[in-house]
Amino acid sequence: MSIAMPAVDISRAITRISHEILERNGGSDSITLLGIPTRGAHLAKRIASQIAQIEGREVPVGTLDITLHRDDLRMRPPRGLAPTLIPTQGIEGRDVILIDDVFYSGRTIRAALDALGEIGRPRTVQLAVLVDRGHRELPIRADFVGKNLPTSRLQSVKVHLSELDGIDEVLLEEEAVISQ
Repeated sequence: MSIAMPAVDISRAITRISHEILERNGGSDSITLLGIPTRGAHLAKRIASQIAQIEGREVPVGTLDITLHRDDLRMRPPRGLAPTLIPTQGIEGRDVILIDDVFYSGRTIRAALDALGEIGRPRTVQLAVLVDRGHRELPIRADFVGKNLPTSRLQSVKVHLSELDGIDEVLLEEEAVISQ
């Protein structure tokens, strides 16, 4: 197990992503941040806080649970639903930035787009991720990336955030290979 991003790198990435979101969208007037639980929701709050410091005003931030839209529900153990919290401004005609911790196959984001479609029709949907590890299975790309971290399929990326884990770090772990 090795540390791919220590706390200071995570903080820098959040600051950079926040500036890039503002630059691409011409400020914060039309943006709404939606974090994908669990760690994406905490990252969304951090980015919202950073944008508020930069712009001097709050930005709408919420969460989008994608559990029921996943295409692998029957292949995973059951888990509880996380709340979907849409800001009072809604998403109609707004620039929605989906935020997640690790971008891998693209299937989580496909599910998020399906869930978002049930809520309303944003003007644009953009994607911000802390780590892009590659191995896309769907034609989806991130607009804002904290760190590109090329991995093998035998590795896993674990994001720890202080809100949940008591520490900020991104770990790269080698999966155990069972030989016959």
